[in-house]
Amino acid sequence: MTSSLLPLGPVLFLDDVRDGLLHLAALFVTDPGQTPPPLDTPDGPQPVTRLAGYDQATVWRARFTLPADRPSAYGWAGDRYEVAGDLTGDLRLGYVSCNGEETGDLLREGSERNAMWARLREEHRRRPLALLLHGGDQVYADEVTHDHPLSHDWPDSLPDAPSASALAGLRQHLRERFLTRYLAVLAAPEAAWLMARVPSLMQWDDHDICDGWGSLRRSRLGSGVGQTLFSAAREAALLFQHGACDGDLPRRFADPAGHHLGWTVRAPGLRLLAPDLRSERTRRQVMGPGGWSLMEAESRTPLPGHTLLLSSVPLLGPRLSLLEAVMVAVPKMQKYEDDLRDQWQSRAHRDEWRRMLQMVAEMARQPGHALTAVSGEIHLATRAVMDLGEGRGLQQLVASGIAHRAPPQGWARFLGTLASLGEGPLPGHPIRIGRLPGQRGRYVAERNYLLLERQGAEWQARWDLETSGLTDPLAL
Repeated sequence: MTSSLLPLGPVLFLDDVRDGLLHLAALFVTDPGQTPPPLDTPDGPQPVTRLAGYDQATVWRARFTLPADRPSAYGWAGDRYEVAGDLTGDLRLGYVSCNGEETGDLLREGSERNAMWARLREEHRRRPLALLLHGGDQVYADEVTHDHPLSHDWPDSLPDAPSASALAGLRQHLRERFLTRYLAVLAAPEAAWLMARVPSLMQWDDHDICDGWGSLRRSRLGSGVGQTLFSAAREAALLFQHGACDGDLPRRFADPAGHHLGWTVRAPGLRLLAPDLRSERTRRQVMGPGGWSLMEAESRTPLPGHTLLLSSVPLLGPRLSLLEAVMVAVPKMQKYEDDLRDQWQSRAHRDEWRRMLQMVAEMARQPGHALTAVSGEIHLATRAVMDLGEGRGLQQLVASGIAHRAPPQGWARFLGTLASLGEGPLPGHPIRIGRLPGQRGRYVAERNYLLLERQGAEWQARWDLETSGLTDPLAL
């Protein structure tokens, strides 16, 4: 399967914005022994650099710059790729998440799987997107552990003290499986056309590693198999979500060593802030010292304009503690406990959730500044508002599943009923789950993506829902 998807590229990533330039990376994957030709850029030819080798492929990257204040283009292998580029005035951003499914994703028929990617591609052709934000679960890697004796039953059972050579064999198996997953996703023609022309910014979530990573028990996370899985997933995420590798991270990352993968991008009147909610996660914490250091530094940085906070797991949500208590009490439902542990609202994360909400609320109150949280993860579309007082609110937009099929309507209605109970982790700042424009329910069970648009100094959001279509604008 891998060879049929090659060569792959270019896949365009935004490394940073500085000095009036988009600092970009173009990723390529070829058969072993083949070298991609250089890129044609306004600054002249830019050669490719080898990043990693696999049994079946070699990964390459070229770094280059384009203007950040006007449209431009680059070329490769005789083709020309137009890039919208202008981050200084009116602009459009796309937001996607949950690009796959837990079981059988590689076997799905392409036009069905990627129907919403095709819609987003046509939206870009109609009115170009400047950036494409990916909010987590870019791949569903849950099946990469299959067919290897050390990991086939992960995480239900673990081998006793596997040797170093056995773990090395597992890592080789996992690397090749992650490669196959990423190639299948990135080579899909509906997404590939778009991602060659719109720079991507990505943050990972659990399925980019395995279902519930960080919310599983310590015996699983800290085991030889667990750490080998995390290492292989992290290497793949750096390559295929960021066009980078260890020791060579873009400047937007807060930790050059990559102990956590949080990052910040600043453009005129806009900050994109993406903390890493997986690398330091345990059953008792969502973020570790690195993640909190990033958030504290950004909260102390005055910034006129708008911040988009990418929280892969929704920051505002309904009262899940009731559902969590039921799941723990009912033996047949205990297998879903890690799904609720993943949420900020979990009882295990209550104090940390309050800390994050307090910090984000203070950022949103800064003079001349607004903040909107954007999330994925739940395979539904919804929005929420936390009351900040004085007529102000912190808005959250959730767009989740561009490829993951929607859950049953009954689940959406159940969550809507749960949301009617209200939630208020910060005294005096209640959270309300709102409705998308034109929708009757609080949660919409349709595949979707989000469009974020700035006109002048005003921002608005629109969801494209698979059946219902494009919503009316929601002012931010």
